[in-house]
Amino acid sequence: MSDWARENVTLLTAVCSAGALALVFGAVGGVIPSSVLPRAGDAVLAAIPHVNAAVSLAAIAAILLGWRAIARGDVRRHRALMLTSFSLFCAFLVAYLYRLIHVGTAEFPGPEVVYSYVYLPFLAVHILLAIVCVPFVFHALLLAATRPPTELQNTRHARVGSVGAVLWLISFAMGVGVYLLLYHLY
Repeated sequence: MSDWARENVTLLTAVCSAGALALVFGAVGGVIPSSVLPRAGDAVLAAIPHVNAAVSLAAIAAILLGWRAIARGDVRRHRALMLTSFSLFCAFLVAYLYRLIHVGTAEFPGPEVVYSYVYLPFLAVHILLAIVCVPFVFHALLLAATRPPTELQNTRHARVGSVGAVLWLISFAMGVGVYLLLYHLY
């Protein structure tokens, strides 16, 4: 990457984070009209939550294996696994937002008491962690993209990456929990 990018990782993190979150909030808020995207068939739209649950589990595995790789000193494998987890997250997000734009949010099918005292708080924490982890993940990725591995030890990559990975793991796991509550438990 360019010297400019290397010297402006914090600015790039802010821009990437703001752009990604604006896209998500735009989709959730109905700012992105469904007419701008071709509509898939009902079977495809119905399959997206199930596919996304599998993608989330694969991303969790990639993050955990990436952590294990770096603990063992295998930088190349760590990098490959973390890029894999980020790619899986991007695939998840594209599918999730596509379905959200065309179908809207899923209604909780369970009892009102479970909705109010279990589902909503669980969903709120999941969403909060998903939002908070974005700048950590972008910052760790941008540091890694703008420096050779030998220089990363002189940056906040490990510290920021660890926080981002923990938040990301918990958010992904809670997302699977939301999926189970919506599509399997009720």
